[in-house]
Amino acid sequence: MNLSDEIRKQKIAKLTAYDVRFPTSLTLDGSDAVHTDPDYSIAYVVLKLSDSPVEGHGFAFTIGNGTDIVVHAIESYRYLVEGRSLGDIYGNFGKFWRDLTNDSQLRWLGPEKGVVHMACAAILNALWDAWGKLEKKPVWKLVSDFTPEQLLSVIDFRYMTDAITQDEALQILRTNESTKAQREQEILKTGIPAYVTSVGWMGYSDEKIKKRCEEGLAEGWKYYKMKVGVSVDDDYRRAKLIRSVIGYENKLMMDANQVWDVQQAIDWMHKLAEFKPLWIEEPTSPDDVLGHEAVAKAMNPLGIGVATGEHCANRVMFKQLITRGALQFCQVDGCRTGSINELLSILLLAAKHKIPVCPHAGGVGLCELVQHISIFNYICIAPTFENQMTEFANHLHEHFIAPVVMKNGRYHAPLVPGYSAELKKDSLEAHIYPHGSVWKELTANGQHKPRH
Repeated sequence: MNLSDEIRKQKIAKLTAYDVRFPTSLTLDGSDAVHTDPDYSIAYVVLKLSDSPVEGHGFAFTIGNGTDIVVHAIESYRYLVEGRSLGDIYGNFGKFWRDLTNDSQLRWLGPEKGVVHMACAAILNALWDAWGKLEKKPVWKLVSDFTPEQLLSVIDFRYMTDAITQDEALQILRTNESTKAQREQEILKTGIPAYVTSVGWMGYSDEKIKKRCEEGLAEGWKYYKMKVGVSVDDDYRRAKLIRSVIGYENKLMMDANQVWDVQQAIDWMHKLAEFKPLWIEEPTSPDDVLGHEAVAKAMNPLGIGVATGEHCANRVMFKQLITRGALQFCQVDGCRTGSINELLSILLLAAKHKIPVCPHAGGVGLCELVQHISIFNYICIAPTFENQMTEFANHLHEHFIAPVVMKNGRYHAPLVPGYSAELKKDSLEAHIYPHGSVWKELTANGQHKPRH
């Protein structure tokens, strides 16, 4: 990897982790069949450098209680991060990724899944943010400017070579190399397609759903998602309401958030099939590859795809889902798998199988991250733009220094250097849990009761 002497000499002087929570349970933003009262939260990492004012900011997304556990896990990795030179890290990022995820004792708590893997993702996200800032590029541009060989060097291919070899990955990257500049200009001009989730949270009233759909149409949205899974009659009624507003010329997707057994998912979706959903998302346990495969086979005659991935712990789970035909839409997440290093291997495998990548977002900060993932996927990896779209939920963007820019239902490429992950200082301080001013006030007013 070509690094300037200025970058090579930098060291990670200090890692700090924060428990940051936003009280979205008060408005039921983010509510679904399983997660009924989420408080959108992040385990937030700040990396200070030894000889530069640049800081790396990154996070892992959570929904409230337990964020402190991820913070503790992040702090457990401090000894592997503090004091390391950026030359050592970025010079062989694939090796550093394995050093971090393969710690001989912490690995036992995963391996490469759950809280410890989310902790690694938060740290790695902060490292990518710092790299982009040091190179004065947004991360999508930083990664898109890598040669195919440089891209492969940041990936750990262990456990993947039976599904995609490094030679196959290299060929995919080289195939798009000649059109990278053209693809980049197209994206800078038009943005990338998005779908909106904020119209159909489970806890919203019919009036609020109708209003959000009308607002979506006025803003140019063409893709809409609703939550399902508590009552089939209620789902039918709400789907009918949404279709009455958005029509059938626009796309509708449905998301069950893991609530069903396999046969229950099949039966339920037969009752909702008349509304012609493009996909059913997370119809059953996110770990159940065979279950997703069965649902996908049952949905195929109905023209309904299966979408999943936001709770897939690692590239190995995606390998199984993709190669078994258990998903038709690949929903990577910017914080659950091991950051861009691991996401690249998943994107390459999806491209090999011509599976569209539709990243999971919403939450707090996920939209800011995944726009970068989608953009460099468009530029460097995706064989086609068809059905490639990125989730959007219009919540909490105002807390970020470089929030997403949406126009006519499309993400417009961020131009600020870094990974768009940095919170405003006032927002960070106000929402640190439980002593930030927002949480002190809610607790004093009886609107919040700690769960531990």
